[in-house]
Amino acid sequence: MTPNDYLRSLRYLLDISDYKVVEIIKLSGPTVSLDEVRAYFKDEEDPGYIKCSDEMIAHFLDGMVYYKRGKDESKTPPPFELPVTNNVVLKKVKVAFALKEEDMHDAMSRAGFKVGRSEFSALLRKKGHENYRECGDQFLRNFLKGLTLKERG
Repeated sequence: MTPNDYLRSLRYLLDISDYKVVEIIKLSGPTVSLDEVRAYFKDEEDPGYIKCSDEMIAHFLDGMVYYKRGKDESKTPPPFELPVTNNVVLKKVKVAFALKEEDMHDAMSRAGFKVGRSEFSALLRKKGHENYRECGDQFLRNFLKGLTLKERG
């Protein structure tokens, strides 16, 4: 998945407008224009399409956590994990929505997939850990689809 795909999926999950996307990115620091955000949502073939950078999607993911859970001014924000991978997106969504293991399994079952406990654990580990496993595009798409079904009904 590309950063633009992440942005589209998460915007749909959160059920927010383009303007709200601008506000969420601002929560993490940078200022982005409404036109730029709209260009992120265009198809690659459309004139005016802009490829979303890893830094911008990282700011959106952190902003999403602040939007859903609030910002703790007493703590310094954690450094970005670049490049943004499916595993990073999975972790940030888990934190933003305060998901527990059962919630994550529920999201996958809503999407029509059964996932073992150890599989989720491996996806959430740090890169370099002996049990770390990369999250595939299809897995993340189905997880976001199941979570969207849960959140939006």
